[in-house]
Amino acid sequence: MSKKKSLISSYELNAVKLFRSSDSAILSTVSAKHEGYPFGSFVTYMSGDCRTAYLYLSDIAQHTKNLNNNSKSCLTIIKIDSDKQNSERLTLLGDLKLVEKNKFEECSSKYYEFFPKSKEYAKMHGFNFYQFEISSCRWIGGFGKIAWLKNEYWNHFEPKWKKNQKAIIEHMNDDHSNSICSSLHAQYGIEDINAKMLFLTIDGYYVLSNEKIYFIQFDITSLNAKQYKDNLVSLAHQNREFEL
Repeated sequence: MSKKKSLISSYELNAVKLFRSSDSAILSTVSAKHEGYPFGSFVTYMSGDCRTAYLYLSDIAQHTKNLNNNSKSCLTIIKIDSDKQNSERLTLLGDLKLVEKNKFEECSSKYYEFFPKSKEYAKMHGFNFYQFEISSCRWIGGFGKIAWLKNEYWNHFEPKWKKNQKAIIEHMNDDHSNSICSSLHAQYGIEDINAKMLFLTIDGYYVLSNEKIYFIQFDITSLNAKQYKDNLVSLAHQNREFEL
């Protein structure tokens, strides 16, 4: 692999880590009131199976009024460093659209795991789930670490392992919990023998530990069940020294 390709590959991994490990961002929409001007607001989000973000927005919010007029949007995710100007940031361009009715239940159940207090919003009228479909990604990992990332895996699609997701999670929690715990220990320094696999993504999986959710990252994207199994096995071998 060339030096340039190696750098882009590391940028991709770091961008994915920031995207999956964060839950808040600045949402920029095209102003409906002040035509042509961008409008920025703070939002929370959840990442999906593929690299899609889900937002729970109020109908009366200004950004919702904007996107109903023009779906073009931007999410800016930042990890603040001690040297703020050298902080990691990921800019995602795409379109925000209402989640389809047949996917509402799956989306809401996952979202409430990440944001339990959002259940209270469900009692009110005028809150809806939106899916952010990414079209372009700009990564800045610090000074000189800048690139437009390839769109190959940032576009919306349904992974082939999705139909096996429940079985994979149950199997891992029942028979390979030591691997989950060792990965959590390796990537976050957290020792918890009761950690449980919660959700799968093409880039790794989410773990619930002491009422907090953590993202366990793979080095290779998983698009089908075999690739997912291979990544889980690889992670288990890689983190064996971290077993509790």
